Amino acid sequence: MKTRRHFLQSSTSLVALPFLESLGFSRFASAAADAAAAPPKRMIFLGFGWGVTEESWYPDRKTPGPDYELPEGLAPLERHKKDISVVQGLWNKYSVEGHAGSTWWLTGANRYAQPGQSMHNSISVDQVAAAQFGKHTRFSSIELNDAKGRSNSGHGEGLSLAWDVNGKPVAGLDGPLAAYHRLFSKDTTPLEEQRARLAERRSVLDTVLENARSLKRGLGRDDSEKLDEYFQGIRDIETRLAKDEQWMGVPRPKTDVPEPPSEVSGKKEIELMYDLMVAALQTDSTRVLTYRQPVETLLPSVGIDVNPHDMSHYITTKGEKLAASRKRDQVQSELLAGLIDRLKDTKESDGSRLFDHVSLAYGSNIRTGHELDNCPTILTGGGAGVRLGENIVVPEHTPLCNAWLALLHGVGVPAERHGDSTGPLTTILA
Repeated sequence: MKTRRHFLQSSTSLVALPFLESLGFSRFASAAADAAAAPPKRMIFLGFGWGVTEESWYPDRKTPGPDYELPEGLAPLERHKKDISVVQGLWNKYSVEGHAGSTWWLTGANRYAQPGQSMHNSISVDQVAAAQFGKHTRFSSIELNDAKGRSNSGHGEGLSLAWDVNGKPVAGLDGPLAAYHRLFSKDTTPLEEQRARLAERRSVLDTVLENARSLKRGLGRDDSEKLDEYFQGIRDIETRLAKDEQWMGVPRPKTDVPEPPSEVSGKKEIELMYDLMVAALQTDSTRVLTYRQPVETLLPSVGIDVNPHDMSHYITTKGEKLAASRKRDQVQSELLAGLIDRLKDTKESDGSRLFDHVSLAYGSNIRTGHELDNCPTILTGGGAGVRLGENIVVPEHTPLCNAWLALLHGVGVPAERHGDSTGPLTTILA
């Protein structure tokens, strides 16, 4: 096993950390350090529930390309128009539930694919990327939720936007304070005590694994498959333990972002989360982020006194529900514009912008109400080589997973397929 000193000298995973700039990159003359100087690719997925205001969020489909006008709902993004693309015509064909806004957004799975099961999912695109990118960072991926955890924000089942290789929900960090402590708080536990705790967890895991293997003998096919799933879960725990061991004693990076308050919600919460996401990428703590954004708390924080679910059904009654939906769109676009500002203002070690190395997807599995086609989708960032500054109109009912597959290829993840994909959507790539 490598010692920590050997690990720090031989691996490229730590050389890229921005806080090492204070040491001077000239001290690292090895080829590995030279290779690490090139900023890595990152992926961000931002999902919101309850869709958008159909009439004022989507650009005119009749004006594809760069010469389109941003509609009212996207107007706050005007200063970034050349650096974003709206993609129209995408959907997840197996999505059939209007109240499951994020459950299958990043997976494209068919919930009824397994006979006898009423709830089936598959791996989400972020976790496909994390399997490759996570080898180089303390956290393979970071999953973020609103401060209330599973609030009434139209997201449906799941513990975050992420689903693991078995289609099981990946737990997220609830709110800015939890995210801050996970990413940047110093662990004051003595190193020997950390090692002892890790050894104890390994011992318990070994015992469980031995008992499970003994139990498997004589089981029927269905039970055997369930136990295989259980074994995969154990392997996942083993992977996490190995990563904990790898990073034991390596201090968490410092950040200029102050510790968030314990009580924060709505618009301010999203702003803080965006700050922490940029800081997480800047310090190379992770290269894959998802954020299941709040809507329920966003509305009152910007003066909207309408039930969020009722707002999503503005088509039937319009009036204040329609006005609330339009304002919600504008506020969300304003927040996204602020995040893009931060990504552009943050410099990499080579002087380039963080924005140039990030692939960011922003959207929802719901168009509006219970309508699930033409999923609202905005792509930005230079990380995946996406065509930016365009209204990209693809044939109706193009698999959303084709876009996810194209993004994976764009950042260098050689996936053959994803969800219900039929091939990478090369239309979105430059």
